[in-house]
Amino acid sequence: MPLKRNVVARLSAALFVLVSTEVSADVTLMVQTSTQSGGYSFQYLNEHWVPKLAEMTGGEVAVELTPIKSIVPRGETPEAVAAGVLGGDLTSIAYFSGRNPAFAILGDLIAGYDSPAQVQEFCRSGGGAEVLQELWDATLPGMIKVIGCGAVSKEALVSKVPVRGVDDLKGLKIRSPEGLAATVFKAAGASPANIPFSEVFTSLEKGVVDAADASAYVNNDKNGFHQIAKYPLYPGIHSMAVHQFTVSESTWAALSPKAREGMTAWYYDAYADLLQALDEQDKALVARDMADPQIEVIDWPQAERDRFRAIAVEAWQDTAAKSPEAEAALAAHLAFMKSKGLLD
Repeated sequence: MPLKRNVVARLSAALFVLVSTEVSADVTLMVQTSTQSGGYSFQYLNEHWVPKLAEMTGGEVAVELTPIKSIVPRGETPEAVAAGVLGGDLTSIAYFSGRNPAFAILGDLIAGYDSPAQVQEFCRSGGGAEVLQELWDATLPGMIKVIGCGAVSKEALVSKVPVRGVDDLKGLKIRSPEGLAATVFKAAGASPANIPFSEVFTSLEKGVVDAADASAYVNNDKNGFHQIAKYPLYPGIHSMAVHQFTVSESTWAALSPKAREGMTAWYYDAYADLLQALDEQDKALVARDMADPQIEVIDWPQAERDRFRAIAVEAWQDTAAKSPEAEAALAAHLAFMKSKGLLD
C-alpha cells in the first residue's frame, strides 16, 4: 500500500540521521518497532542493546528505536523503509497478513512451537529468515533486506474458568483476533470473538467472554487481567508473535561485510537476551501467583499440547493453500518442526 505523500515529504530524510551520538557511529538508523514506549521490551532493548550496535558494526551503524505508530501506521513500515522514511523496522510480521497469507504463517504459527527459543532457531538457522526474504522479494522486489526474525515470548491465555486441555475449549467464549488464531480456536470447538485489546478487561468482567487471547504473562498481569480471570495458562498454548528486523536493500548494500555481520549478530543476540529477560519476569510472576490460593496457574501436559497442535495443522494447511508463498512458508516450518520432533 503506498505511503501518503505528506508523510514522505516530512520524513524522507529519516533514513540516515547524520548526527554525533554517544556511540560514535557513522550513521544512525531510525527503526520503528511494534511495541509501546513504556513496554518492557522497548525499554530493555534501549537500555541493554541499542548502545552496543556501533561497537558491533565497527562504528558504522547506530540505531534509534521508536514506538509503534510513532512515524507511520504499523502496516506501512515496509514502504517507509523502502522509501527512506525509516531506516528500518523491528515489527510484527503478522501486521502484513492482508498482503499475503504467507505473512500470517510466518508471523505467528498458532500452536506450532513449544517455546520462543525454537522460533528463534527456526529463523536463524532453520530457513525462516530465508523464506521471509523470499516473501518480501515477491512482495516488494529489490526493496527490503531481512536481517533476521524471531519471537521473544509466548502469550499466556487468561481465563475465568479452568481450561485444562483441548476438551475444555469446546463452547468456550474467547477473545481472539481475526485470522489464524481465531481459525484454530474455532476448529477446537471454541467460540472466538474479535474484541479490541482495550476492551479485554471489561469483556471478561461482564462475561462477554470466558477467556482471552491477550498477551504475555507479564503484560496480562500489568493490565490486571488476573484479578478477574483467575485460571491463567502458563506456559501458553497458542501464540508467539514473530518480529522481523529489516532495512532497505540500498542501506544493506552500502554497508561493509563487517557491519552486515555485526548487525545480524546484534539482532539475534539481543533477541536471545530479551527472551531470557522476559522469561525471568514471567516466571517470577507465576511463582507469586502459584502461592496465591485464589489463582490457579494451569500448565497443559505435553499430550494436550500435541492434541492442540494436531488440530492447528489443518488450519495451517487451509491458510497455506491460499498462495504459493504461503505454501512455501508452511513447508519451511514443517521441515524444521519435524527435524525437532514437534511433528511426526
